Amino acid sequence: MAGAAGRFWFEQIHLPALIRKAGADVLISAGNFALRKSPVPQVLLSGNSLYLSEDFRGDLRSRGEYSMWLDTLARASVAKRSVLWADCTVSPTRAFADQLQRWTGKAVAAVHHGFDHELFFREQGPLPADVRRKLDWAGDCVRILHVSHYNYFRNFETLFRAIPLLRQKLPGKKIRLLLTCKLREGENPGAYKTQAAAALVERLGIGAEVVELGAVPYRVLHQVYRACDLYVTCSYAETFAHPLVEAMASGLPVVASDLAVHREVCEDAAEYFPRFNSSALAERAAEILASGDLWSSKAERARIRARAFRWDKHVAEIVDLLRRHSGLQPARQIA
Repeated sequence: MAGAAGRFWFEQIHLPALIRKAGADVLISAGNFALRKSPVPQVLLSGNSLYLSEDFRGDLRSRGEYSMWLDTLARASVAKRSVLWADCTVSPTRAFADQLQRWTGKAVAAVHHGFDHELFFREQGPLPADVRRKLDWAGDCVRILHVSHYNYFRNFETLFRAIPLLRQKLPGKKIRLLLTCKLREGENPGAYKTQAAAALVERLGIGAEVVELGAVPYRVLHQVYRACDLYVTCSYAETFAHPLVEAMASGLPVVASDLAVHREVCEDAAEYFPRFNSSALAERAAEILASGDLWSSKAERARIRARAFRWDKHVAEIVDLLRRHSGLQPARQIA
């Protein structure tokens, strides 16, 4: 918190002078926080749903994470003021923009993040040996993927509780849940504690089903997606969720918690369930995995939907916002 406070103090006191010295026409603030008195028009990129999430604050209190809870409240207060300070605030989805508008009472624009299909699928080099070994071990199983380091808001516990239920719904099939993290202290970024999640895996008796791949290099991550049968996310707070687009581009059907953000990103390429309902999650996953026709239909819709996300379109829309707020004419829109 001291580091964040020091950075905030530096930005608010010293950055305006640097902006004036540079002769800038417009400022783009890309880290959720804005200058209180920017000397030029300011466009704020806001993309942290945890500041608005009652679920997250309740989750932190239930875990006894009071320091993180207080830190989130403090950051949320500055994030809210930042929307008011900025001339224009941009969110990566319309759903999150609507949340910000309700929270602050100020209009918020929405510009989807992009996705570089060519870059994502370009690297054909080998997976790390340990990841390859674990994938090969799970080769004769139904493989369900979740891409994230461990944190609280991705709601791993609901996913874990669904595995025994899914096992019952798919008798005779072996199930493996592949995670791109490890449920051990020191193996994940941030201050999230993994002990309770690891204990839940043991208590549920699903240690054999949960495969901890650990972090996978981005350049070969597509190989993991394409080695799996289904992508699942249980997040209770989200602003965009890049792994959803990666999964769809890889031709994976998706089962996602029923958030407005998830519905906006995936549309009809996914099936949805109430975010804390493990039984409904298992039901949606079983429906897709038990039906070849439904699986193929969802996979094709996923590939089509993923093509809607492009970085050239994202950049063009951001640049037009900057031009408008600097007094310049917008450029031609990219379809």
